[in-house]
Amino acid sequence: MSDYIERAGLQVHRELGRFLETRALAGTALRYDDFWKGFAQILTDLAPKNRALLEKRAQLQRQLDDWHKARAGQSHDAAAYRAFLEEIGYLVPEGPDFAIETENTDPEIALIPGPQLVVPIMNARYALNAANARWGSLYDALYGTDALGDLPEGKGYNPARGARVIAAAKSFLDGVLPLADGSWAEAMRIGNTPPALANPGQFLGSRDKLFFYENNGLKTKINQLTIEHKNINSKLVELNKIKCGLDNQLKVKLSEIGTLNQNLQHAKQTSQAVGQKFNQEKRKTE
Repeated sequence: MSDYIERAGLQVHRELGRFLETRALAGTALRYDDFWKGFAQILTDLAPKNRALLEKRAQLQRQLDDWHKARAGQSHDAAAYRAFLEEIGYLVPEGPDFAIETENTDPEIALIPGPQLVVPIMNARYALNAANARWGSLYDALYGTDALGDLPEGKGYNPARGARVIAAAKSFLDGVLPLADGSWAEAMRIGNTPPALANPGQFLGSRDKLFFYENNGLKTKINQLTIEHKNINSKLVELNKIKCGLDNQLKVKLSEIGTLNQNLQHAKQTSQAVGQKFNQEKRKTE
């Protein structure tokens, strides 16, 4: 069986075709055969233009390489270099002001500033990073940067810093998503029902243990597990304090044992000396 299937005159990898037709397009109003026809038309229109642009780029690169090779070892002449870039069309005169209009662009792209990653679709890890680029972890940002006033020290998880991160995150939520009663610091477990907001319109919906909110056009996703994590982190801090206390007690006990061993050694040496003295006196009397 071939790894490729035919769709609207295109050779599509079977796994990619299955993904698009059964998952990516599922729940949309777009029929998969219409999608393939439209995609094939886009490729027919843009592929020749793309090849021409790639050839233009290769030509410019060859010209740049030749220019630098011909002047190897010479001092850089900025004016001559700029004139050369203008001559080959690498630099063009600045034109008048202009505006670009777009239609049918998702608000998340058109209206909300955020990371836009363009990556090769053949690299799964890059594609996943691009898909997740517009979501960031507040916990990670606070823990791994100097947003709290200092950088994390050492390796591994620091429960004390984790407690500071959680407190800062809860305080941030109190500012952007204030609750109708209480604070996010008190929202230990929210079960299947999220806590009531001062502005109920900020709540967008939920799925599984995820709750979605909006503030100033920006989406916030809260995982119930991150809320429950406060309990866990508090326990870790308590356990760490207990461990430190036990470590100190152990050090004291070890020190006492060391002193006792020294005393026993001294007593043993004294006993041996007394025994030797006794034997010497005994031999004299005999």
